[in-house]
Amino acid sequence: MIEIKNLSLTIKKTEILKHINITFEKGKIHGLIGRNGSGKTMLMKCICGFVRPTEGTVHVNGKQIGKDCDFPDSVGIIIETPGFIPYYSGYKNLKLLADLNKKIDGAKIKETMKQVGLDPDLKRHVRKYSLGMRQRLGLAQAIMENPDLLILDEPMNGLDKEGVADMREYLLQLKEQGKTILLASHSAEDISVLCDTVCEMDKGVLTLLE
Repeated sequence: MIEIKNLSLTIKKTEILKHINITFEKGKIHGLIGRNGSGKTMLMKCICGFVRPTEGTVHVNGKQIGKDCDFPDSVGIIIETPGFIPYYSGYKNLKLLADLNKKIDGAKIKETMKQVGLDPDLKRHVRKYSLGMRQRLGLAQAIMENPDLLILDEPMNGLDKEGVADMREYLLQLKEQGKTILLASHSAEDISVLCDTVCEMDKGVLTLLE
C-alpha cells in the first residue's frame, strides 16, 4: 500500500527525516511511535503529499506522490488537531467537506457520525464540542468516504476511557474490512492492542521493531 524509498527531508538546514526505507503492507494496522519532534507527523505529511521530501520517493497504491499525483487517492487523514468551522454544527461541517467530492450523501454522513458515537442531529456548534467530540468528528471526516487508507496521528487524543475502547474496536473493524491504517500513538496499549507492525522514529531515523 505504501512504499517509501530513501526519503529525506531537510528544512532550513535541519534534517527532519533521514534516509527512510519502509513498506507498509495492505490490510494491516501499522504503528508509529516516537517522542514529540522525532519526525512522525512530518513523515505522515510526506505520505499525504502535504510536504515534498528533499530526496527519495513515496508510492501509495503504485503511484508516486508528487509525480503521478499530488495527493494519494482514497485516503482519510487525521494529522494534528482536526480543523472545522467553529460556528457550524458537526453535520454541517462534514456536509461542506463531502460536497467537495460529491461521493456521498447526507444519509451516509449521518450514518458515519453515529458509528463514531456522535448525534448527527445535534445543533451545537463545533466550538462548543469537547476535545473528545472534536476527535470523533475528525475520525468521521476521515472515514466517511470509505477510503482504502487511513493516516491517523494520535486519533485517541482527548477521548475518555470509553471513547478509547470504542475507537479501538472501530479501527479493528476497519482492518477486518481490508483497510490499511498507519497510526501514530504515544500509548503503548493502543500500539499493542491494534498494530500488526511497529516502527519507532527517533531524530528522523525510522527503525522497524516488529
